[in-house]
Amino acid sequence: MSTHETDEQAVRTAHTVPDRYRTAVVAHIMVADAPAALSFYRRAFDAVEDFRLDHPEGGVMHAEIRIAGATLMLGDVSEGPFTAPSALGGTSAALHVFVPDVDALVRTAVAEGAELLQPPADQFHGDRTAILRDPFGHLWVFLTHLEDVSRDELERRLTGA
Repeated sequence: MSTHETDEQAVRTAHTVPDRYRTAVVAHIMVADAPAALSFYRRAFDAVEDFRLDHPEGGVMHAEIRIAGATLMLGDVSEGPFTAPSALGGTSAALHVFVPDVDALVRTAVAEGAELLQPPADQFHGDRTAILRDPFGHLWVFLTHLEDVSRDELERRLTGA
């Protein structure tokens, strides 16, 4: 646990993130204005900035933030194979983050400028889920885990049998 997380936050996270997702792949996203993105993520998603390396010529070379305990890397678009969703007309990837209260996060994020694509709703897979697009073109799926659902029950719910 970092110095930024309280014991209460750690306990909530332990109960709201299914075990198989606690050590998931760390995403590294690129944006056209990393300082603005970092500010937005702090306000909208309650992100905590753990590390930041500014580029000598301006902008952010590399930063790491945590959202509900999940780590995300980001930086300004620079030379090389990286580009931002805005330059591509969208993105084919979505960032999934389990949070203690998806409804509260969505209210804050929308007030800060996120676009609500799917409002929070209980899903057949046992999570309350919402989908947002941030001002930088990234898609976010925020989830609050409600119940563990067996594979058989998932299939039953999906088919309505």
